[in-house]
Amino acid sequence: MVNLREELIFQGKAAKEAARILADVSTDVKNRVLETLAANLESSAPEIVGENMKDLRAGEAAGLSRAMLDRLELNPRRIEAMAEGLLALVSLPDPVGEIAEMRRMPNGLQIGKMRVPLGVVGMIYEARPNVTIDAAGLCFKAGNAVILRGGSEAINTNKILVKIAVDVLTGFGLPASSIQMVSSTDREAVSILLGMYEYLDVLIPRGGAGLIRRVINEAKVPVIQTGVGNCHIYVDNGADLDMALRIVYNAKTSRPGVCNAVETLLVHQDLAGDYLTRLYDLLCKNQVELRGCPRTRQILPQIKPADEHDWYTEFLDCVLAVKIVDSLDEAIAHINTYGTKHSEAIITNDYLNSQRFLREVDAAAVYINASTRFTDGNQFGLGAEIGISTQKLHARGPMGLEELTTTKYVIYGQGQVRE
Repeated sequence: MVNLREELIFQGKAAKEAARILADVSTDVKNRVLETLAANLESSAPEIVGENMKDLRAGEAAGLSRAMLDRLELNPRRIEAMAEGLLALVSLPDPVGEIAEMRRMPNGLQIGKMRVPLGVVGMIYEARPNVTIDAAGLCFKAGNAVILRGGSEAINTNKILVKIAVDVLTGFGLPASSIQMVSSTDREAVSILLGMYEYLDVLIPRGGAGLIRRVINEAKVPVIQTGVGNCHIYVDNGADLDMALRIVYNAKTSRPGVCNAVETLLVHQDLAGDYLTRLYDLLCKNQVELRGCPRTRQILPQIKPADEHDWYTEFLDCVLAVKIVDSLDEAIAHINTYGTKHSEAIITNDYLNSQRFLREVDAAAVYINASTRFTDGNQFGLGAEIGISTQKLHARGPMGLEELTTTKYVIYGQGQVRE
């Protein structure tokens, strides 16, 4: 009987071979595969929803939060959105083979850089089955094979999505091992993947802080850190309060369980009384729990006190921590202390303050007068994203096609030898 380690190594070897083939697939074939996959997802919506219902029922029985169940759910509109994401990839240029920075040296050598696939991508993620299709589509168009390890809570949904994708690949004569799924829900599977440096070129974890921390601490494979979003909005002195109400309401309530939802609100002391009273009334209608600093609770004594832990927390739920600050300097210092370098926003009418915020806040996406909920590959014109990188090397922010490639030097000569 094949054990789990042997099974994953077999998948790794198959993915390595598939990556070699995918690196030479034409853009036309890639696009036709993606178009077919998009159509098949929509035509298979009833079956997908049926499998997703199994996961939702199991999640409810396991006590998953409302926000986590929202992340897990696939309905016809979300399936349609997944298909639209694939079609958006079709319309984007294929980065593979692109030549950049070609220059001629004094000895006649022409030296440039060619964009090439990363190779084999390992994805470890939780809850959101739409990631399965986003990752598969992006990796495929960028010429990479991918091994997907989704969360146990989405196992049935992920299985049918991968089956649909593999059926399309084999229909075009491409290796089924181009898109693979780890079927085991055993936590040991993650440990094995973290050590498969012979077969995986990069690991991309996407999920909560615990998963990200584990992957970073244990991986022997290069890791692109993504996803943890302790996002802030700072309402500056003199801000348009109606605008600030709309933005905070959207950033907290549209989908509280996603990484670009706001988790902490910072409010300048000079407008806190009026603004927080209005915001409380608005958020209460959506059952958002506020937790405030002592100064906030002087204005809203009915809310819970916030403690030090709350400032660090990505709630992924209908909870918002609120702090009154004396100045822009204090707001920036708070964000750079407690933030996760994901998405941060300022609501202001002061141009100089907005520019200071842009320069001094350390995050992958920094907004002026807009909701943090826009940090998304589709919203940024990337078609889809495989994750939102919060690190500084190789990629930062939403990762699309180009971020799933690397470069190599290509050199053209006419018989030159080095003296």
